[in-house]
Amino acid sequence: MASLKKVRQVLPRPARFNMVGDGFRVYNYFPNGYPIREQFSPFLMLDFNPEHDFGPSARPRGVDVHPHKGFETVTIAYKGHVAHHDSTGNSGVIHPGDVQWMTAGDGILHKEYHETEFSKTGGPFEMVQLWVNLPAKFKSVPAGYQSIQSGDMGVYKLPGEKGEVRVIAGEMNGVKGPAKTHTPIYVYDMRLNSGAEVNWHVPELFNSALLSIEGEGEVNGSHFKPHDFVFFTNEGETLQLKAKSECTLLFLAGEPIHEPIAQYGPFVMNSMQEIHKAIEEFNSGKFGHLD
Repeated sequence: MASLKKVRQVLPRPARFNMVGDGFRVYNYFPNGYPIREQFSPFLMLDFNPEHDFGPSARPRGVDVHPHKGFETVTIAYKGHVAHHDSTGNSGVIHPGDVQWMTAGDGILHKEYHETEFSKTGGPFEMVQLWVNLPAKFKSVPAGYQSIQSGDMGVYKLPGEKGEVRVIAGEMNGVKGPAKTHTPIYVYDMRLNSGAEVNWHVPELFNSALLSIEGEGEVNGSHFKPHDFVFFTNEGETLQLKAKSECTLLFLAGEPIHEPIAQYGPFVMNSMQEIHKAIEEFNSGKFGHLD
């Protein structure tokens, strides 16, 4: 029988938020909030915008045109509506329960902001953005975009109508998610009712963590409350979770990429020489054009 995965730390929400553009009021759990990035490969960054009402606005709030290269961004909408445009011609809106998975790869320009009609009325807004690293052999793949609608996800239903786990990437207890990833990754959107219990397995050497968007419970003997980040060790494979209230949880796990990381803002490569090249490519217009 597989042993329980040990809990390394239960980390509370960082003390301070910061604004990304004027439309995302986020708490950065890593790399700035906690120095765990080197232990949490392939994940590079996690920003969480807890529920916040920005109020109505005639001009959509958000982040204007900016570049990325060498990794992927994953935006998960919980409340509110997020629009996206990029220099490859992709655009779309993600609604509560939807996911935008963008592969920057060899370079892309994009912008993201509150959807126009949502901006006019305002309302509760809640989202997560992850940055996921790409191994060296995939850092130069063509830029791409996956719009993953809520109804497209694999769903693992708990017995007795105790909730469900929507599998975005990877698999859970035989249920597979639709996201195409460049390395093995598990991403679950878990919606559990009070009293729900769920068990699952991840490979022992996968780095893994659980973020409580809402609710409290217990996982592998450790208590978590709203906005806690439960960070696991690489010992054990089994997770046992009990919800003590209605919960919305984000579970992340992935096979680590054992390569050096060189980062300069929105560029993530393996060496500073590659960073300098990325900056030259951006300045020369190789990433395309976006108004």
